Amino acid sequence: MPHQLSSHRIFAERSAILVIDLQEKLTRVVPSGDDVVQFTESLLKAADLLGIPSAATLQYPKGLGGMVQPLRKRFVGAEEKLDFSSAVCRRALDKWIAAGRDQILICGIETHICVLQTVLDLVQEGLQPIVVAEAVAARGGWEHELAIEQMRSIGVTITSIESVLFQWLRSADHPQFKAISRIVKSL
Repeated sequence: MPHQLSSHRIFAERSAILVIDLQEKLTRVVPSGDDVVQFTESLLKAADLLGIPSAATLQYPKGLGGMVQPLRKRFVGAEEKLDFSSAVCRRALDKWIAAGRDQILICGIETHICVLQTVLDLVQEGLQPIVVAEAVAARGGWEHELAIEQMRSIGVTITSIESVLFQWLRSADHPQFKAISRIVKSL
């Protein structure tokens, strides 16, 4: 019987962002790779305003290249891996867990390989991965859709950036409401 996650709202104080393998050679072969990078950048800008931590992983950078240019400075020292699951990269995850950040927002590529295996491992650990729909992609659209369906079938939350941002704010009287609203308008 598959592990079922309970339905949770997304809370800023419980959130962290894991950016999976947004690398030069990978994003070039994914049709919506540039869009994924732009949406990820928007999510990260909002996270910065709210003090939400982020980290990134790189899949075999010797062969697949470094982090894409817009994110390279932000993620200097991104954890390198050979495993497809980014859950093996413990530096950030262990800090987040110790700080009570169990809602791990997922961005990256490819949905049916590294994203999926990371999500499955995080669920197995008892964490709550949240897949940001606009910020994940794959070379093949059908493979992306199958992976989204598989994750949804085990209770993983699949949501949009705008939904995440407004859940983080909780209310229009949040001190960062106007700044976050500007980010939403730019999406």
